[in-house]
Amino acid sequence: MKIGYARVSTADQHLRMQEDALKSAGCEEIFTDVVSGVKTDRPGLEKAMAHARQGDTIIVWKLDRLGRSIQHLIQTIYSLQEQKIGFKSLQENIDTTTSAGKLIFHIFSALAEFERDLIQERTQAGLKAARARGRMGGRPPLLNNRQIKRMAELYDEGKSTVMEICKIFNISKPSFYNYLKNYKLNRPAL
Repeated sequence: MKIGYARVSTADQHLRMQEDALKSAGCEEIFTDVVSGVKTDRPGLEKAMAHARQGDTIIVWKLDRLGRSIQHLIQTIYSLQEQKIGFKSLQENIDTTTSAGKLIFHIFSALAEFERDLIQERTQAGLKAARARGRMGGRPPLLNNRQIKRMAELYDEGKSTVMEICKIFNISKPSFYNYLKNYKLNRPAL
């Protein structure tokens, strides 16, 4: 059975063109979504996937109708392959039920993995270069050394509760305890 899936991003757009193309491709059932490509919740796609059985083929008008990203697209198609369900994109002429379609899809997968690895390598190199220049990542501290010292003094005096000290310095309890721990570790011994 050929199962169609069509998606548009907004209610202003129309599904007709995609639905007509899917009917011309022989789709007996067509599931649709009117949702942005970045949204993870796609009830129509979920219904199409649940409806498909071994030997069926899910057909889309264009690849970007199926996946939010190349990674999501690859995961979705691998999931279909595991269930022995074919996939076909009309515009890109990709059909995973054929040897050539499988080859093209595997090339896409390899390119996506290569891109992920490059991004990861560049990120690590950038972080390493920043550390070499003395830059550390993360959020800048909310309190300066004088404020941290005063906060620790208030705590040691025992006249203020932790919540009162947090309100004075406008910080959360976890931040308070982190500052206190680091202060006690780094303060010179008397």
